[in-house]
Amino acid sequence: MLKSMTGFGRGEYIDSSHRIIIEIKAVNHRYNEIVIRMPKNLGSLEDKIRRSIASTILRGRVDAFITVDEYGEKKRTVRVDKELAMAYHNAMRELAGLLEIPATDNIYHLSKYPEVFKVEEIAEDVEQLWPKLAAAIEAAVANLMKMREAEGANIERDLLERVDKLSSYIAAVEERAPQILVDYREKLLNRMRELLAAVGAEPDETRLLQESAIFADRTNFTEEIVRLKSHLSQFRATVNSPDAVGRKLDFIVQEINRETNTIASKANDSAIANIVVEIKSEIEKVREQIQNIE
Repeated sequence: MLKSMTGFGRGEYIDSSHRIIIEIKAVNHRYNEIVIRMPKNLGSLEDKIRRSIASTILRGRVDAFITVDEYGEKKRTVRVDKELAMAYHNAMRELAGLLEIPATDNIYHLSKYPEVFKVEEIAEDVEQLWPKLAAAIEAAVANLMKMREAEGANIERDLLERVDKLSSYIAAVEERAPQILVDYREKLLNRMRELLAAVGAEPDETRLLQESAIFADRTNFTEEIVRLKSHLSQFRATVNSPDAVGRKLDFIVQEINRETNTIASKANDSAIANIVVEIKSEIEKVREQIQNIE
């Protein structure tokens, strides 16, 4: 099944202590590029997050947005800056001595001085968050892949329809091929008669056959037709295979285009030239669609 590189998926995990939301957006890209935007405290989990996404999403530019909300009471601790407290205490005693008044500072007054007490939150062990985060990632990736597969199915239908068109054009080229030699022989015969009419001579049948044989050899594109049919067959097989990838399809399309150009240069025929224009138009549309396949 084909998969588009474009899609969006959202995953959420909620329990009594956390709410984790992950949104993943994917667009076309030649390689697999994953950009993660998340709270700084999750930095140690970035590699796990990246590998978890990359295990399913093989190609495309992926932007992952992670938010974490904490519920319930947060663990805090109070730290005393002992050196600062002693400095405040000594300064107050020095000031009292200078003013010749009794020192009235006590422990409660001292605790109100700036920075003596500092309330700090105890950092949560983010490794314990990983199972919850992994569940949210799994849900987001699954939803993204559903969208990719749905879009991939549409692309697949369009590609197969265009390949059928290419097959019909190639059949028309193959049908036209024998007539090219017939038309050339007729034109050559008429030209020879015109040139020989002045001397009352008839065209040399042997020379006519030789020229026709040379032309037939020069304009023979049977091999290209055979290869084109093979490429189209391979294209269909690749589209229908479980491991279909855009790079392989792109390579096949390049080969189809190359054989088409060779036919155009060999044929020397206006009717086939017109068909080649239609073929190349379809090839370009196929190429555009392939750029969105994983």
